[in-house]
Amino acid sequence: MKKSISSCSFYGNWSIEEKFKLAKEAGFEGFEIDMSEEGPVNVKSSDADLKAFRKNAESHGLTLGSLMTFLYWGANGCSEDPKNREKAAEILKRQIEVAAGIGADAILVVPGAVGVDFIPGAEVVRYDLAYDRAKKLLQDALPYAEKMGVTMCVENVWNKFLLSPLEMKSFVDSFGSERVGVYFDVGNVLSIGYPEHWIEILGSRIKRVHFKDYRRNVGTVDGFCDLLSGDVNWPAVMSALKKIGYKSFVSAEMIPPVPFYKHCPEVLIQTTGRAMDAILKL
Repeated sequence: MKKSISSCSFYGNWSIEEKFKLAKEAGFEGFEIDMSEEGPVNVKSSDADLKAFRKNAESHGLTLGSLMTFLYWGANGCSEDPKNREKAAEILKRQIEVAAGIGADAILVVPGAVGVDFIPGAEVVRYDLAYDRAKKLLQDALPYAEKMGVTMCVENVWNKFLLSPLEMKSFVDSFGSERVGVYFDVGNVLSIGYPEHWIEILGSRIKRVHFKDYRRNVGTVDGFCDLLSGDVNWPAVMSALKKIGYKSFVSAEMIPPVPFYKHCPEVLIQTTGRAMDAILKL
């Protein structure tokens, strides 16, 4: 497995050059960048910009293994409002293009939400309607993803949707394409189940993995914590990943967007790197 880190793990006021340097010093070989409105990789980035970004990462000895985005949280692909669904479709199409431009063959997709507790006033959508709309979003984008060689990886997130490994498995299989898979987040599932179960059930459908840890007794987003300090059964998780033959990127994603370290935030990257090393040896 390839040790990677998500760009959302960095809380200091650092340039992308400094983030790359910190990641490399902490022993990471992969880097997951986010597509934002204004960041170093954004919705307006030109082909030349994306090529230069990839070259920069490679010059630091890092591979851009996947592309994520927070933009879906402002554009529910399952919304009652057609304009929101159209916006989600635009984000997905652009995400595919950007991923291809930086040489990443996988994107993290949140195809919609039934409800989102951590966003005040978030829309609530009836589950069956959300399911159909999420499926249409991915189905419409699938020919383009196949053409561009990019896999759309649906992540298990706190969106009250696809709440069991059996449902996730059925949803992904319904497309009949290798270009639809799962971005499995170990920590996100702790509140509703056991990550080792999900891993064995989803098997080869898992194309990318996020490492997070979580304390169940907290019960909110504040329960996310440093790797190895929560309730994830890491030996069982690693055993399950090895059992299904997973060999791709495992990316540390340290959230929520409130610093774990009020001072010297670079220590978070260093400790995360050491924790990843220990976990990958289990």
